[in-house]
Amino acid sequence: MSLLEDVQKEQLQEISKTLKQVRQEKSIQLEQVAIKTNIRLACLKALDAGKFDELPEPVYIQGFIRRYADVIGLDGASLAKTFSTEVQPSMVEKTSGHKAASKRKFSLPLFIPYTVLLIVAAGGLMYVLNPQFSAESLVKKLNLGTSKKTTAALSQPAPLPKTESLPSAAQAPAENPPTPLTVVAPPKDSLSQAVAVTLELQGKSWLQVKVDGKTEFVGNLNKGQRKTWTAKKQLTVRSGNAGVVLVSVNNQPATPLGTTGKIKEVTFTPQVTNQQPKVNGQ
Repeated sequence: MSLLEDVQKEQLQEISKTLKQVRQEKSIQLEQVAIKTNIRLACLKALDAGKFDELPEPVYIQGFIRRYADVIGLDGASLAKTFSTEVQPSMVEKTSGHKAASKRKFSLPLFIPYTVLLIVAAGGLMYVLNPQFSAESLVKKLNLGTSKKTTAALSQPAPLPKTESLPSAAQAPAENPPTPLTVVAPPKDSLSQAVAVTLELQGKSWLQVKVDGKTEFVGNLNKGQRKTWTAKKQLTVRSGNAGVVLVSVNNQPATPLGTTGKIKEVTFTPQVTNQQPKVNGQ
């Protein structure tokens, strides 16, 4: 039985991929990680292979991530914080709680039905004793209510016909809003130069940066932080919240990496303008 929810599995999938990739780049065997972290080799193999159902409770998994990352040279504390250990209550508990609350909500005190019965009985008794008086009273009430409604309807002005107005250009939503340009190519005369990418955070986001095939940074950056990396061949940026990451390539104007709340990976290369860079987004 799985102890993880879908959101936790998605987070763990990204983290597992990063740990395995960095470990293989540094030629570190999984057995060495097991010895240095005192984590059972079976758990490490399950984490690397994506068999998350074989792992223990989320709080232990978070500890595995921190020690694993520290051994291979990453910021273990920051990477571990990207995995949530909170588990939502089961649907069975929610359903049973909802039913119990519904029963409590719609339960009526016993005196209310008895009071209603007494009122109905009293009304019936009055009608039996004096049916003519009851009929006349009912006719008067109906006539009085009809006259009030007629007077109110005559006193109100007739509603004006509705006219449809076209929204202005500023108010009308665009059917196909333009997608922000996430990659700015350097000028043509920079073919032989390196590519410099500057990231500026407008909110908190998890990031992975690879320079010429090697991972240079993995972890969280907060709002207001700004970092620059330079690559000779290619530089890849992967973000867990692409909408808050502003990217500037070779001092060009900064643009968002992608959409807020979405995972996106973009590769920048020092190519000429008419060649498209490699972009992988989720």
